[in-house]
This record gives sequence, structure tokens and C-alpha cells, in this order.
Amino acid sequence: MNTKPTIKLGIRRTLALEAARQLNRNIRKEHTLRQVFWESTVRCNIYCRHCGSDCRKDGSASDMPKEDFFRVLDNIATKRKPGEVFVILGGGEPLVREDVVECAQGIADRGFPWGMVTNGLYLTPEMFRKLKDAGLCSITVSLDGLEEQHTWLRRHPDCFRMASQAIDMIVADRTLVYDVMTVVHQHNYDTLPQLRDFLIEKGVADWRLATIFPVGRGAQDKDLQLTGEQLKGLLDFIRQTRREGKIHASYGCEGFLGPYEGDVRDWMFRCEAGTRVASVLVDGSISACTSIRHNYKQGNIYEDDFMDVWEHRFQLHRNHDWMKRDDCKDCKYWRYCEGGGLHLRDDEGKLLLCHMKRMESPLPAPPLGECPKQ
Repeated sequence: MNTKPTIKLGIRRTLALEAARQLNRNIRKEHTLRQVFWESTVRCNIYCRHCGSDCRKDGSASDMPKEDFFRVLDNIATKRKPGEVFVILGGGEPLVREDVVECAQGIADRGFPWGMVTNGLYLTPEMFRKLKDAGLCSITVSLDGLEEQHTWLRRHPDCFRMASQAIDMIVADRTLVYDVMTVVHQHNYDTLPQLRDFLIEKGVADWRLATIFPVGRGAQDKDLQLTGEQLKGLLDFIRQTRREGKIHASYGCEGFLGPYEGDVRDWMFRCEAGTRVASVLVDGSISACTSIRHNYKQGNIYEDDFMDVWEHRFQLHRNHDWMKRDDCKDCKYWRYCEGGGLHLRDDEGKLLLCHMKRMESPLPAPPLGECPKQ
């Protein structure tokens, strides 16, 4: 007899998911490019325990010459208005590039709005001013707990102090779109309420939380993965925090969340990798979201026309029928999940993590707003 509990979605949520399903189908059909990630470097100034990119702290890895990426932008501008495509300067850690300001200025000079993802370690007041002068529109800073937890994960003695200083500068600026990004794992899970209060006191408006999926270094440490009970506790915590309204908390884009859809994000689940989002990796590979670390590359800027690749490839991202296999084959959530994002699959297409499967455990969900002890 199967005693595994069934998670019910409810009528109102199901209707919302049906509307979102139709929207997602339209997005895939139109596949209008709206965002481009540039993996400008795989070098980094810290060596995080969870890094999905396996970025290196040494200087031996070559950065992509900025002129090569500028040619991609010029190519995009032949088919799309630059002002309608947002560029995200990432890595690795983009601030390790000595020419990062020139990179930013070159993007802005071509009419593309741009933002950055950073750990904040090199975001000094002088660098912040230079980036603002070069057209910085948005920024995400990683803060993975209070000082003890953040330092444990990031493994650098100054990482918390500099990230905290960066957040203060950004909040005080009042012109940027920004958020603070926190990855949740076994070592910071219990301290989320204290971290929330810390961010509220700083005046942070937007807080994005995500879990660590088993890719790169994150696959090597099981202590980084939440249990099903903890995942539900995290989602309940986000939902309650949103209801309280002191800070806008949201869960990251990865994974279909069933009964939490509509409560912990501002949209119903969809993965825009390959449908609205593309990336250029440091070796020139044309890919979708940079979170996809396995081999789903669609071309290379040194061999292919970027916009031709965008318009005529990426079929694995736009039609998920091939994912209906293994655990997904007879899944009752397939209609709305459609196998999830490619960042949760290996080179052979095997699913590495299913949020619903993790949540469908016999353990009860913890009370709203509380993070139970491990």
C-alpha cells in the first residue's frame, strides 16, 4: 500500500498554474531574447564551498577579451533593440578583471543596460563610483548568513565585512535595482530569522533565497543540501516573511514548488533559459542560463553567428518532451513543471534534483515563520 502523502494544489492555484502554462508556451514559441549573461571570467577572489562553476582562485584561467563579447552585442543589435536586452556581467567574480570598468563602459556605449552579480569583496567605494559612472543599472550581492555562516561558506576572512559594506553603499544609493542573494544550506538554515532582521535593519528591500543544487563543488558536500522538511520550512519562512511585508523575500527561479507556487515568488514557475535568456561563456560557448553547467551548449561565438544560433537552435530548451522520462515519466506535476530547468540535469539528461520529490516526505511541514532546529 502506498502511504506517501499527496500534495494538493487547490482550485485557485491550479487555475493560476493553467494560465502560467499558456504563458510559458507562448514565451517558448516567441523566444524573444531579453537577457544575456556574460561569463567574463572563471577566476574568483574566493573559493566557495558550494560553487557550481568550480571557479578558480588562481590567475591561470584566461578571461574572454572584451572585444570578443562586444562583437556579440553588435550582432544582437542587428536583430534586437539594445535597450530591450539586459546584459549581466558575471563570472567567476567579474571584479577580478582589471578592465572591468572598460567592459562595463563598452556595454553601455552600445546602448545595452547592464547589471552585475558580485560577492562584494572588491566592491570598494571607488569601484562602486566607477561602475555607476559606466552605467550600472542593477546589482546582486551575495550574503549567505551572518558573519560566522557567511565566512564558513565563502572561506575568506574579509568576505562578510566587504559584502556588508557593499550592501550599505547600494541601499544608500537609492537609484539601483538590486537584491541580496542568500543560498540556504544546513549551516545557515537555523539563523535565517536573524539574517532577515539584519537585512531589514540595513534597509534592504529585496532578498532572494535559493537552495544549493548538486553541481560543481556543491555536489561534493551533502551537508549543503536541505532535507525535505527543511525545504518546506524555508518556503514557509519566505511565505510568512512576505506576508509581514518588512522585506520582499522570494525564492530563486529553480524548481517547481507545487503548493507554494504563487506564494514565494512573484510569478508561477518557469525556466526562461533558452527562451528569453542566453549566455556567452568564457570559452565562447553559446548557452542559456549560466547555472546550466552541463553540456547543453548550442554553438560558439568564434564559429557561429550568435543571433542565428538563438533563433534556430535551443530546441532542447523550448520543447521539454524529451525530459518526460525516468521520474518525470508518470509524474502528476508534469503539466506545470515539464521537467524543470536544465541546470538540474546532467549531461545525459538525468534529473539531479526534484523539489516536489524532496518535499513529498512523511515529515510534517514546520510552522509558518519558524525554522526548526536540525
